[in-house]
Amino acid sequence: MNSQFTNPWIIRAIGFLCFCITLLSCTPTKEEITLTPADQWSAEGNYRNFQIQGQALTEKDAEAALLFHTDGKSGYEVLFHNGPIDGSRKTGSLSAIRNLYRSLAQDEEWFDFEVAVRGQNIAVKINGTDVVCYTEPKQPYRLEAYAKRLIGSGNILLQGKKGTVKFRNLAITPLEADAINPNDTLPPVDEQNDAIIRLQQQNFPVIDYHVHLKGGLTKEMAHALSMNYGINYGVAPNAGEGGVGRMLADDKEVYEYFEEVKPLPFLCGVQGEGRKWTATFSQEALGIFDYLFTDAMTIMDHKNRNSRIYRAEEVHYDGVSKDEYMEQIVDQTIKILTNEPADIFANPTYIPEDMQADYDKYWTDERINRVLDVMQEHNIALEINPRYKIPSMKIIQIAKDRSMKFVFGTNNVDANFGKLEYCIEAIEQCSITTKDLWFPSMSIRKECPVVIYNTFN
Repeated sequence: MNSQFTNPWIIRAIGFLCFCITLLSCTPTKEEITLTPADQWSAEGNYRNFQIQGQALTEKDAEAALLFHTDGKSGYEVLFHNGPIDGSRKTGSLSAIRNLYRSLAQDEEWFDFEVAVRGQNIAVKINGTDVVCYTEPKQPYRLEAYAKRLIGSGNILLQGKKGTVKFRNLAITPLEADAINPNDTLPPVDEQNDAIIRLQQQNFPVIDYHVHLKGGLTKEMAHALSMNYGINYGVAPNAGEGGVGRMLADDKEVYEYFEEVKPLPFLCGVQGEGRKWTATFSQEALGIFDYLFTDAMTIMDHKNRNSRIYRAEEVHYDGVSKDEYMEQIVDQTIKILTNEPADIFANPTYIPEDMQADYDKYWTDERINRVLDVMQEHNIALEINPRYKIPSMKIIQIAKDRSMKFVFGTNNVDANFGKLEYCIEAIEQCSITTKDLWFPSMSIRKECPVVIYNTFN
């Protein structure tokens, strides 16, 4: 590291110069700042409301942080850390408060960033896209380790953590005392009674992999809700036929949709819908998404009819008992999980509405273990689904004891789909930890051959 950054008097001089330049003209500093672990750069000032803009470049696996309202120990921290979706906090994270798990920036490429404080609101942008819009409530929830992570005033500091991170074109603009973020439109969360902030403070990845843009939920609304609640959304269209909401019909539409959503601050997933999708889309096209999931809510029934079992009018017993029909559901589930290249088993253990009162009767230990066996064989994650409250806590515990991996996924019908309440219950009852979670970096679906195993009437 250059000695100019280690001499405290020179650090102060550089910081004061940057501050003066900013106050006079907001002209970006031209110096390139290189940070390695334990290095830091200071703006040396007492900032309250401000905006800092600049560019950053991270080398592979590198990490740095921007601290503000700090004396070196207090204040907030914004992270710079790119790479695959692996459960580590990514660029733009307001760490421990609003953690992000997909980065909009890439290693070895310069990217734009902006951090602004206006009153109690903290906003972070990466490459021009809002990724954090956090308003500190009157009674914020903070664990002891983060007790000083509060709005106040103080210095702005860049700090190296891992590898090499570079910064350039830094400009700091003090803002008026009454400055307001026009994008701050939702009421602050009651953190004293909010489970999500507790998970954030534990650095537990809070990701809802199963969000659909339907029922009035637009990508703009999903974006705002995600930032406000602190839940990372995985937004997924349906690829195939028979679903509701955004549907993709062929490879061309897959590529067009991906170009549309990849700049957005969501994880990008896709759901294989129905049973014909494996014959409709190329594995290569679907492979551009972060993850792929499917369910067994559409089956070929005992008379080889394509049946959406979530629709009562398509459930036909036709001389077989409900227990025999259940056996067909299990057999089809095993075929689906064996032959379709999915990362996640969504809506798992769903059964027709008129059988749900006897869920535990139909999901016998033998049937549970048959399904979990094939999931383990093919490294498929188990979705914990708040909409249907499935699988049961019993099944989640069995999967946990088998060291299987989990994801959380709502499968919303509209914009009012909650905050993963059933998942939080499962975390508590089944002692689920970060080590039990699946992330897209674990995907092996590109290595799984697609088998066309059904015939259709």
